Amino acid sequence: MEASLNDTILSRFKSAAIKVTAQRLIIYRIMLETPGHHTADSVFKLASPLLPGLSPTTVYNVLDMLVAHKLAKRIKTDSDIMRYDVITETHHHLFADNDDHIEDYHDTTLDDILKKYFETNKIPGFTINDIKLEIHGSFDPQSR
Repeated sequence: MEASLNDTILSRFKSAAIKVTAQRLIIYRIMLETPGHHTADSVFKLASPLLPGLSPTTVYNVLDMLVAHKLAKRIKTDSDIMRYDVITETHHHLFADNDDHIEDYHDTTLDDILKKYFETNKIPGFTINDIKLEIHGSFDPQSR
């Protein structure tokens, strides 16, 4: 593992008061190094060669722990596939309607518009913790 990435992971674990284990380090490293929105199964397939004897249950437990400590977020697709995202700063997602492809969408102007809108137009009896848009459509085949 690259020293700076290793330092980043250890620092994040320390800040979140997470006990460091080989499974946690490798699974989180895979999530950080491999682009995309992983399923537990895809993480298991990538981590298994590096962690002989790894069980799918361990992968689920580590992913749940990362979510609980705000180092990852869950993304549920329309086809009920749970995916995990290690980009935790504000962003939205572009969902392809013809497959399960998801891409991140960053737009600070949109974020500001949404924040200001809901500051002015509060929803009675509801506290907003986060705003994430799901934008559905199709990608131009040449753009991928």
